[in-house]
Amino acid sequence: QVQLVESGGGLVQPGGSLRLSCAASGFTVIRYTIYWYRQTPGKERALVVGITSSGGTTNYLDSVKGRFTISRDNAKNTVYLQMNDLEPEDTAVYICHVPYMDSWGQGTQVTVSS
Repeated sequence: QVQLVESGGGLVQPGGSLRLSCAASGFTVIRYTIYWYRQTPGKERALVVGITSSGGTTNYLDSVKGRFTISRDNAKNTVYLQMNDLEPEDTAVYICHVPYMDSWGQGTQVTVSS
């Protein structure tokens, strides 16, 4: 059974950092493109970053370029989202997604506030 479980969210002050994890089971992360999305109340889910099976990465939001980095640990079958220099506008539920399997995690809440 395919499952994605996010963790690592929490409350952080502006300028701080968090690393989110997306632990996968039922498939091997190295074989698929995986994305991180984020969602805030009343807004559509926004695509943030992605990593392909070959390891190529793309940031899709101009506001996070230079601050957010996606990576993968094949041994742990986990995808990470390193978020630095966080801003209040980054507050959202962050969700990982594997489009080939149409699989979504449950999300992890990130709140950036002083």
